[in-house]
Amino acid sequence: MGVVPPGTQVATVVAPSAGSTTATLTAWQRGDRGWTPVVGPVTARVGAGGVGAASESSTRTSAGTFTLTEAFGRAGDPGTAPPYRVVDRDDWWVSDVNSGRYNTHARCAPGTCDFDERAGENLLAAGRVYDNAVVIDYNRRPVTRGAGSAFFLHIVKGAATAGCVAIDQAGLQAVLRWLRPGASPVISIGVG
Repeated sequence: MGVVPPGTQVATVVAPSAGSTTATLTAWQRGDRGWTPVVGPVTARVGAGGVGAASESSTRTSAGTFTLTEAFGRAGDPGTAPPYRVVDRDDWWVSDVNSGRYNTHARCAPGTCDFDERAGENLLAAGRVYDNAVVIDYNRRPVTRGAGSAFFLHIVKGAATAGCVAIDQAGLQAVLRWLRPGASPVISIGVG
């Protein structure tokens, strides 16, 4: 598998080359007999800039291994164990590099936020791609301003992403139902 996750759950995302905008996602569970695929492999879309070093000014999906600790969606919880937030018009992901809330979730009514809303993403307004999503904990603990924000595993819309990983809704809901916080789930993104 090439990665040694801290727990017993890992979702691997493997792009054929650094410039590719497609990849393969497989969710693996470690048991008595080693690692077994439990979801996938499924086709994934990644950043329009491929896979590598991400930043706020790029459309690359960040290469590396990141925890999966929370989820959200415009739709109800499909049965996931990690914390799940149903979002409405007041839910944002802050991409304003000048804000102390950079790369975090925020709640505020449109037009009243204490960050530049044009540099944020309204999670409801983003559309059906966020009917269900998992937060990829890239650049979250600690946060480096400008290193990139709002990286999610979400529903595919048929094109490359701005840096997220996107798969079909059935696959995403299967991943959401599979995740267990006690298993220390991670996503490992790379080229191979």
